[in-house]
Amino acid sequence: MDFRSHQKSGLWRTGFTLVALCLTGALAAAGQKERIPLVITSTNDATGNAVVVFKLDTAGTPSLALAATVLTGGKGGASTNAGILQFNDDLGAVANYGSNTVSQLVRYDNAIAIGKTIHLAPDCVKPDSVALTREYLFVVGATCAESHAWPSGSADGPVVSLSDPSAAQIAVGKSWAAVTMSSGSLLQLPLTQEDGVLNGNSTAIPLPSDADMVPLGAAFWGNVLGFTPAHSPDSFAIVDEDRTVTPIAGPTPSFPVNAPCWVAKGPGSIWYTGNSPGHAISIFFSDSQGGVFYKSVPLPGAPSDITVSPDRKWLAVIYAAGSDAYVAVFAIDGHGDLTPVATSSSIGVASFSGVAISQ
Repeated sequence: MDFRSHQKSGLWRTGFTLVALCLTGALAAAGQKERIPLVITSTNDATGNAVVVFKLDTAGTPSLALAATVLTGGKGGASTNAGILQFNDDLGAVANYGSNTVSQLVRYDNAIAIGKTIHLAPDCVKPDSVALTREYLFVVGATCAESHAWPSGSADGPVVSLSDPSAAQIAVGKSWAAVTMSSGSLLQLPLTQEDGVLNGNSTAIPLPSDADMVPLGAAFWGNVLGFTPAHSPDSFAIVDEDRTVTPIAGPTPSFPVNAPCWVAKGPGSIWYTGNSPGHAISIFFSDSQGGVFYKSVPLPGAPSDITVSPDRKWLAVIYAAGSDAYVAVFAIDGHGDLTPVATSSSIGVASFSGVAISQ
């Protein structure tokens, strides 16, 4: 081959490589554009639990269409709980209350599949809430709180034994975790180190008399916990790592008319709560010193869990109206206010348990 032929061949190969790289980049970009938000919940069916996946389409007329119903391989049946289903990046977890297991969830493109089955530690039963960090899965049930390496699912760290079977939710901050007990208490569970596993100990956090009735939902803002003593006059409260509790008065009249029950941390200083008897999302503002109730946004039914998307632009809430369960999605604006976007149709399920958004 002469120099000119060799040069042309080299130029052709270079041009082909550049075209291939551009095409690969374009396809990758196109694939990223096609990835849409998924809203995931569970049926909590005591005979056969399943995760339900809805696709959020905000183009044109927004919609929240059923994409799939996937059996977990376990049984549901939990009640008076929140956070039974969580997602972090492309991996999630859902607890199977009646089977003493946790099912790993895996996102592939715009679909959700069931991964491995994670078994609880011996003598730990009835898991009803999970929490996820990048490296660990945390689970609480009727008798124990425990941590597992993630995503392997292997047990990691000592088990925390619970004498009270009323655990409602587990949430994890930087150096400590919290478990709300619907019977009327709140537990602090220290981690071995920042972003570590449970160290095996627990301490009851003293609650003031105006904020100690039926603690349910919980979420962290860094190392500050927000939780809902739902049946109390002060139906929201924040707690720091030194166990200093600051109660915040909620919507009036209080329980039984209003009872913020479930919590999601919004952008900035905003907290969103699911107000079950009030059929509303009740919004609070706080700093490290205190807070204030802002307003309630009405819902057509009683909410049973609430979540905010990783980018803090969307809020999803599950609620029951009549004999059917629904998922509603709201857009979050720059001030934290909510605008209704889309609501799912009935799929013949009476109630959902747990809700997460995967982006």
